[in-house]
Amino acid sequence: MLTTLKTAYTDTRSDHLAWSLGREPLPALAVLDLRLHGFAVQLRLLGASHQVLLEAEDGRCSETVACISGSSTPLPLGVSTLVDGREYEFAARVEELSQGAFAGRAQELLALVADHPHGLAGTFPGSPHAFTALLAQWNEGTVGWRTWHAYPQEGRLVTTRTCLGVTSMPMSLRPPADPVSSR
Repeated sequence: MLTTLKTAYTDTRSDHLAWSLGREPLPALAVLDLRLHGFAVQLRLLGASHQVLLEAEDGRCSETVACISGSSTPLPLGVSTLVDGREYEFAARVEELSQGAFAGRAQELLALVADHPHGLAGTFPGSPHAFTALLAQWNEGTVGWRTWHAYPQEGRLVTTRTCLGVTSMPMSLRPPADPVSSR
């Protein structure tokens, strides 16, 4: 699904993107609700980038990658952790492209996501290649999603890939909670 986001395009920068887990739902400009092998997946386009909410019978996950003022966790290159006993893996990379290459890549990605039944893309008014796109997928025991955040003024495309294991680890096998971080 492709939509034009009804918000003013603000000149954010790729290095303003921050990552977080566990945030409550933020106001969304566009939403796509999906069902993937027993998981309820909600892809959300924010004015500042994306949020994915995932729920299963035995747990949930909320991932936010956005330019949010006051956020102190910069976009990591990679994260591997447990979320409700499921293996969660996140990876990010930044591509720097020439103006021509950027325009071509933007068109290619928007076409891919717009026609995909598990895809959501939003373009920002005022800049034809400013967009955020998400694509959910099921792949051999994991539910995952890929995202693209375009910054045409910088010639940068930020790509993320997330995988979440389908089966949760039994409580008896989970590592004990860290008493310092759980306070």
